Amino acid sequence: MSEIKHLSEDNYEQETAGGVVVVDFYADWCGPCKMMAPAFEEAAQEYAGRATFAKLNIDTAKQIAVANKVMSIPTLLFFKDGEQKDRVTGVIDKATLAQKLDALL
Repeated sequence: MSEIKHLSEDNYEQETAGGVVVVDFYADWCGPCKMMAPAFEEAAQEYAGRATFAKLNIDTAKQIAVANKVMSIPTLLFFKDGEQKDRVTGVIDKATLAQKLDALL
């Protein structure tokens, strides 16, 4: 079972620096974010050991959201070796998430 990491301004740079990392920019009050959470959690389990899954609460890390030009949530950023390779804004299903991950692995 994969652990979903919770990012903050203190660990964001370090956690996105290596390998394939998917960061879910969300907020606790966001309905669409809650709708997407099950697909994100299932993908985290399915890709355990091959990709890192992380969540970043935009209410507690506004500077990172601004720096990454996150204008609406949910937004997923896909990193490979510290470089942003893809982004999706809005709710996506697990199949779409898997397709984007497979392209990076």
